[in-house]
Amino acid sequence: MDWLLYENEAKSKGYNVICGVDEAGRGPLAGPVFAAAVILPEGHIIEGVNDSKKLSEKKRDLLFDKIIDECVCYSIGTASEREIDEINILQATFLAMKRAVDGLEIKPDLALVDGNQIPPVNADVLTIVKGDGKSASIAAASIIAKVSRDRYMIELAKQYPQYEFERHKGYGTKLHYEKIAEHGICEAHRKTFLKKLLGEL
Repeated sequence: MDWLLYENEAKSKGYNVICGVDEAGRGPLAGPVFAAAVILPEGHIIEGVNDSKKLSEKKRDLLFDKIIDECVCYSIGTASEREIDEINILQATFLAMKRAVDGLEIKPDLALVDGNQIPPVNADVLTIVKGDGKSASIAAASIIAKVSRDRYMIELAKQYPQYEFERHKGYGTKLHYEKIAEHGICEAHRKTFLKKLLGEL
């Protein structure tokens, strides 16, 4: 498979600075949504990089450090639980992506974005469905976003130990629902994701 197919095609069309953009944490019941933007050196593939969901936690951690060492630059953007509740998860994801792209030290002229919807970033956008398994830049961004969010949730678990966020990272697992039933919800929870449950508590 050609991991640089989309990057090379974009270069042939005159784009010089290309970043990959992906998110992590659209589905959980708690915690922010994270996005990352990564610019790789031209023609460069980081060995082992793949869709973050296909990698073990240990492998993701190793690749996280490798990507940071080898990329031209990267940036992480987030949108808070409150922002998710106020503007909905799709718009909050777009906001996190915009913040990630805006945070890059070098401004891209094209963003390769995982999915099929165009976020309002300050660059031209090419969306790629399942792009984290097709583009080296998006795959790198998926790992940066996923590892960053997981580490955030592990830290959040110290603040709210009763929910065991370090185990489920805020996703709607059986354990997480049991903890919500036992302790109610906290500031880290997305209220709009728990409307039905809040009506029952």
